[in-house]
Amino acid sequence: MERCPWCGTDPLYVAYHDQEWGVPEHDDRRLFEFLILEGAQAGLSWITVLRKRENYRKAMDGFDPEKIARYDDAKIAALLQDSGLIRNRLKMGAAVGNARAYLDLRDAGTSLDSFVWDFVDGEPRINRFRSLSEVPAVTPEAEALSKALKKQGFRFVGPTIMYAFMQAAGLVNDHLVSCPRHRQLA
Repeated sequence: MERCPWCGTDPLYVAYHDQEWGVPEHDDRRLFEFLILEGAQAGLSWITVLRKRENYRKAMDGFDPEKIARYDDAKIAALLQDSGLIRNRLKMGAAVGNARAYLDLRDAGTSLDSFVWDFVDGEPRINRFRSLSEVPAVTPEAEALSKALKKQGFRFVGPTIMYAFMQAAGLVNDHLVSCPRHRQLA
């Protein structure tokens, strides 16, 4: 199987590539998890985040926005001491703020699912890239999504982070055409 070369041979990365990356996601909790983890990844490699994801799930109440939104300074300080997490005060504060923004969005009658999928008209964009050098870091849709999320009060949602989010959550299919996952997800 000729996978996308970015996943290399690390079993965790390969499993992520083969089972998750690019699969259209519509569950609000999972979308929220991707949003938080993509923000945590900023400036780091995705494998670093994958290796810490289970720790995040345990330490951050399964990415339950209701619980995360209530985290106070003491809880954030405790999380920043957890070596199983990315210990960055700005990123952790953004995760709490994003939980609150998520709840505000929901309370206004909009699901995260409908909000983000609106930027691709509800259907995954199927790209046909032949090499990694063709895959963009940012697209106009990612820029628009970033701007809209910021307007809603979300942080660590810049355009590059949002394009990575769109790839992970299957809003776009950026598996290379030589990768069997491209055909499976098309």
